[in-house]
Amino acid sequence: MLAKHVSKPPEGDGWAYEIKWDGVRAMAGIEDGEVVLCSRRGERMSKRYPELAAIGPALAAANAMLDGEVVAFTEDGIPSFQLLQKRMGLTTESTIRRRVAEVPVTFVAFDLVHLDGRLLVDEPYERRRELLAGLNFDGPSWQAPAEHHGEGARLLEVARERGLEGIVAKRIGSPYCPGRRTEHWLKTRARRRQEFVIGGYNPGEGGRRGRIGSLLVGYWDSTPEEAERLGREQRLVYAGGVGTGFTEAMLDRLTKLLTPLVVSSSPFALGEDPIAKTRYRPGGPAVFCRPELVGEVEFTEWTFEGTLRQPAFKGLRDDKDHRQVVRES
Repeated sequence: MLAKHVSKPPEGDGWAYEIKWDGVRAMAGIEDGEVVLCSRRGERMSKRYPELAAIGPALAAANAMLDGEVVAFTEDGIPSFQLLQKRMGLTTESTIRRRVAEVPVTFVAFDLVHLDGRLLVDEPYERRRELLAGLNFDGPSWQAPAEHHGEGARLLEVARERGLEGIVAKRIGSPYCPGRRTEHWLKTRARRRQEFVIGGYNPGEGGRRGRIGSLLVGYWDSTPEEAERLGREQRLVYAGGVGTGFTEAMLDRLTKLLTPLVVSSSPFALGEDPIAKTRYRPGGPAVFCRPELVGEVEFTEWTFEGTLRQPAFKGLRDDKDHRQVVRES
């Protein structure tokens, strides 16, 4: 189930509020003492996060399907998507084992959709949370934080003060709607931030020569479902360049991932021509790519021209389908 973005949380007795955890969304299926983790795209992630295998024996008395996020916490207990980057995309067992010790993760559960042979999607939100609490889902690498009732604006302010991503308001009495973005779940970010599709880059120079100088990012003007109803293809809207927020390791990784995606023409169908913005830069003309990679970007605001002001790259999102990336605010 997906959440709609709103500029401020709804208020009233009809809502419960949860922290937005800034991790990788995952479904955790527990059956006969074994756990299987799947991403939003249906990819199995269990081998990537071996410390979460202990959830299975801990819940051996129940067969369940939980919705939640894989989160990496800083030493101060703050979720960090940038820290989680060190655990994403790994394939070799030796590297995974090494990173488990360096960057441990936690599965944070916030919904329960199946329990002991019973599908719970039609049960009201508060009943699903009650059943989740009854599992005593609390261990060294897993937890199910309680929801908050009342004062959504205050919780958002606390999230902002603590450097958290934001909050999600969930309507009391609402069902769980798999794969749908509804008015029942409304997310409010403490900072402006969303996913963007990478459509190209400006070549780097100096210390970045031979690598990425800045990314050219955009978003689709509609979801695939909306485009089908309109009888046309999706169109990629140019949202600007992102030249800060990269670690050296991320620059190397982006260069490696984007190189085989290079194409001869711009994938952007709407917005300002990125070549016009980069033609006279010392790094040379823009290099365009097939718009398949998704990155998370933090920024201060949208300009009147429809581009990002003061954007900073936060990391890659290998759990998001690029075709679903649309403008959120």
